[in-house]
Amino acid sequence: MPHILIIDDDVELSDLLKEVLSFENCAVSVAYDGLSGVEAVDDSVDLILLDVMMPKLNGFETLKQLREKWDVPVLMLTAKGDEIDRVVGLELGADDYLPKPFSERELLARIRAILRRTQVSKGQPQNDFVTYRDIKLYPGRLEAYCNGDLLDLTSTEFALLHYFLLHPGTVLTKEDLSLDVLGKRLAAFDRAIDMHVSNLRKKLPDWPNGKPRIKTLRGRGYLLVEGD
Repeated sequence: MPHILIIDDDVELSDLLKEVLSFENCAVSVAYDGLSGVEAVDDSVDLILLDVMMPKLNGFETLKQLREKWDVPVLMLTAKGDEIDRVVGLELGADDYLPKPFSERELLARIRAILRRTQVSKGQPQNDFVTYRDIKLYPGRLEAYCNGDLLDLTSTEFALLHYFLLHPGTVLTKEDLSLDVLGKRLAAFDRAIDMHVSNLRKKLPDWPNGKPRIKTLRGRGYLLVEGD
């Protein structure tokens, strides 16, 4: 039974979400402001639904504090059409975003996609690993190393890197990455994949020749490349 924490000051919406998620066999906790939400997180939480506009501590400030200690997946609830909120949330380490108002069906689809990534990892043997050149991943532990140094990745960045390592030298389209990694079809003006790849690229050290490990191919997608 996944444990979902809702951090949203909208009491009516939070209660409705709790009812919907409980019906889907989820354990649900609710915090009505950012400060209480940060304090409510522990090792049992599998996913956080985080609103942007809140008193005391807004969603971005809450996310910053969460990422200082926790890598639990975060689905941000943003204002409809506010692209700036979505981009900022992804830059700060959110796993995905959902514009308000949203349908129950869309919310559950996003939650299932995120939980599917993390739950599959938890079910794998702790010592199994995937390697490519100087990168080593342990899917069962959600740990990634480059040159022996632990990379500070979110669960989505880890899943994205894992996918790249399974397809070295192959051009991966945004459509493929969105569907296979995020679990959703790429929508018009959706910046999620772009932001996740950008964040991942910043955390991966460049090759000794100064070139990035992930190359952007305009109009085609992304490519994991070998160094010279």
